[in-house]
Amino acid sequence: MSLRRPSKDQPESFEFNTSSLEAAKSIVSKYPQGKQQSAVMALLYIAQRQNNNWIPLAAMKYIAKFLDMPYIKVYEVATFYTMYNLSPVGKYFVQVCTTTPCMIRGANKLVEACKEKISKNESELSSNKNCSWMEVECLGACVNAPMMQINDDYYEDLDKEKTLNILEKILKGENPKPGSYRGRVNNEPENSRKTLMDLKNA
Repeated sequence: MSLRRPSKDQPESFEFNTSSLEAAKSIVSKYPQGKQQSAVMALLYIAQRQNNNWIPLAAMKYIAKFLDMPYIKVYEVATFYTMYNLSPVGKYFVQVCTTTPCMIRGANKLVEACKEKISKNESELSSNKNCSWMEVECLGACVNAPMMQINDDYYEDLDKEKTLNILEKILKGENPKPGSYRGRVNNEPENSRKTLMDLKNA
């Protein structure tokens, strides 16, 4: 694993907004007295969602104080787990799966689309600072390969043209419809269901 370093450009302060604070308090309340520090991963996730998909050092210090734990312990967790972004990734964070099933089905074309629409290199912000992309390991949607994740949503059964259209929308600040782009329902066979024909789609 390569060394992960926080961004050189850091905000001076951070604090939870009202909704984040409520969520954080709710999570912490579920832990026994004296074990509240176990909520650190969940609070880092809340901070990342609030802060356009990345965690500044000020947020780590805030969470350390919130949980009454040493700042270095929060820093260690945030820098160890790769789902925490340590530098700005934009409002729309695109993760392209390039593990074997997706690669066999054409994930390289999705990567080409990202390079053309967002930035030539991974983890670089788009020209409007609204979006970035990176290749990732398996996202667990192999049956709908190739696919990518944008923030919390999955976009499946893609090709280059469909990917370009999706990226064009997010670069404009729009939210394209997630799910299969071949019209499939959930994980049904590509050419319609062949078994359990008496069941209706949910």
